[in-house]
Amino acid sequence: QVQLVESGGGLVQAGGSLRLSCAASGGTFSRYAMGWFRQAPGKEREFVAAITWSGGSTYYADSVKGRFTISRDNAKNTVYLQMNSLKPEDTAVYYCAAEISGWVSKLGYEYDYWGQGTQVTVSS
Repeated sequence: QVQLVESGGGLVQAGGSLRLSCAASGGTFSRYAMGWFRQAPGKEREFVAAITWSGGSTYYADSVKGRFTISRDNAKNTVYLQMNSLKPEDTAVYYCAAEISGWVSKLGYEYDYWGQGTQVTVSS
């Protein structure tokens, strides 16, 4: 059973930065594709970013491209999301997810394990 625990959320002013972390345990992290998703109040969950098992390829939603960076440290079983130039519309609960077959995807239903989420609030 894979467990994912997110951290690093909080309240930040528009234009500020946050770095989210997602620590994995109970599986072979280095084999998994990892993704970040978010869900704002009253909205559907949406894809934010994803990274291949090796970290060699990354993918981003258009809304965050150029502002967010996904990375991973397989030695630490951790994936990160560096968020810069934050906007009020980035306010959401952010979730990390693991895809154990190793195939990176922008579709939430293709991920096998999810964290509990961390709240990010960006004030204007």
